[in-house]
Amino acid sequence: MTDGSDIPAMMQDIGARARAAAADLAFAPAEAKRRALEAAADAVWKDRARIIEANARDMAFAREKGLSGAMLDRLMLDEARIEDMAAGLRAVAAQDDPVGQVIAEWTQPTGLHFRRVRTPLGVVGVIYESRPNVTADAGALCLKAGNAVILRGGSESFHSSGAIHDCLVKGLKAAGLPLDAIQRVPTRDRAAVSAMLTMTDHIDVIVPRGGKGLVGLVQREARVPVFAHLEGIVHIYIDKAADPQKTLDVVLNAKTRRTGVCGAAECLLIHRDVADTLGRDLIDLLVKAGVRVHADAALHDEGRTLAATDDDWGHEYLDMDIAAKVVGDIDEAIAHIRRFGSNHTDCILTEDAGAVARFFERLDSAILMHNASTQFADGGEFGMGAEIGIATGKMHARGPVGAEQLTSFKYLVVGDGTLRA
Repeated sequence: MTDGSDIPAMMQDIGARARAAAADLAFAPAEAKRRALEAAADAVWKDRARIIEANARDMAFAREKGLSGAMLDRLMLDEARIEDMAAGLRAVAAQDDPVGQVIAEWTQPTGLHFRRVRTPLGVVGVIYESRPNVTADAGALCLKAGNAVILRGGSESFHSSGAIHDCLVKGLKAAGLPLDAIQRVPTRDRAAVSAMLTMTDHIDVIVPRGGKGLVGLVQREARVPVFAHLEGIVHIYIDKAADPQKTLDVVLNAKTRRTGVCGAAECLLIHRDVADTLGRDLIDLLVKAGVRVHADAALHDEGRTLAATDDDWGHEYLDMDIAAKVVGDIDEAIAHIRRFGSNHTDCILTEDAGAVARFFERLDSAILMHNASTQFADGGEFGMGAEIGIATGKMHARGPVGAEQLTSFKYLVVGDGTLRA
């Protein structure tokens, strides 16, 4: 770790080295990038004991800070999760290389031939909080897309991220790629974050991955363009035509599989026609599973649920809590989501195709789902191998950000002595 007074100089050095590495990566052979990621996956699995030991230090630090159980779950690594991390690296390695792909091609009457092809963004800065697996995901996806990356993980995951980063560097070395292609900021000092946000000469885009506080800070202070990964205020609307068993199964999974992920359900909107039947059954199921249900007046049952307040609408719990509200119809559900949602992921449970079409047409969240757990809001589940985050804005990248979304494009124009009249 470095002294605070040295951070601006340190960050400028990291940025300059990343820019130089990006220039080489822009034309690195696809095979070399594949080899680097496969070697990194081998290193992650081989070094799993070291990664788990580093993670144990982080877990102790996080407990001392009083992190919630859900946050500790986000931080924790065991052999199964490390195996998943290695599998994610291999999945990204196996994907087609996006760099140089022809997006569109045409010839004009002038005889000029045009190709629009994918090209790397350059240098990506990733600022994230407690999930150490982001180190592997972000490093892999940026490399696959031909970008250099500067990783600044959270203070809680400092040691885990360092151990994982070492494995990525081993992969770069094995493939003969620039070791500065994947760099990690070696300090917990928040001054490093402030420095990254203004490094317009060295960083082309910032990806913040974390809570509302982090993303808000980045959006307010960044002079570098931002792919915003905002809160996952995930709604599930239970229509009057919902299948009861599907509803019970999907909602339980969406809320309880992992409460600390951004795809976890945070609010249920229940059609009034099924509020006293399926709605009550659903609340019974959640309460028995240990979920604290913050219910509106129509659903509140003293002793079983908590009385919802205005603060429960639009709240990201990331814990064993969920808000629940009765709505008159699908349009009231849509209006509620528009007002309180975060444009991340929203779901409808119904067997009515017309209701699905209306829900999909009238909402503009990055991910809209029908009869499926919102826990599938994950780049790996989309077939991207991994994700660097889920972008909730509308510029450039939206939804899960994989390797393809980490590219821009350029035009290649070919003539034959062609002159403009």
